[in-house]
Amino acid sequence: MTKFILIMFICSNIPGNSCKLIPTPIQYFDTYRECAIYGYKYSFNMLKDFSAKAVNEYKMYTAFNCKESKSI
Repeated sequence: MTKFILIMFICSNIPGNSCKLIPTPIQYFDTYRECAIYGYKYSFNMLKDFSAKAVNEYKMYTAFNCKESKSI
C-alpha cells in the first residue's frame, strides 16, 4: 500500500539564500490529500512560532512536498 510522507523546507526570498530541509516528525499518511492538509497546517504553525522580525527580515516562507513511500 502506498503511503505519503511530508518533506518540509524553510526558505528565504533574499538572494543567495537557499531553502533548507526542516526535520519534521516522521508520519505516514494514507492519502496525498491528508499529507497536503497537514503540510499547510504545519507550515502555518511554524511561521506563526517564528518572530515577526525574523520572518520580515529574512522574508521567510515554507515549501513542502508529499512524497510517496512504498516501503511500508
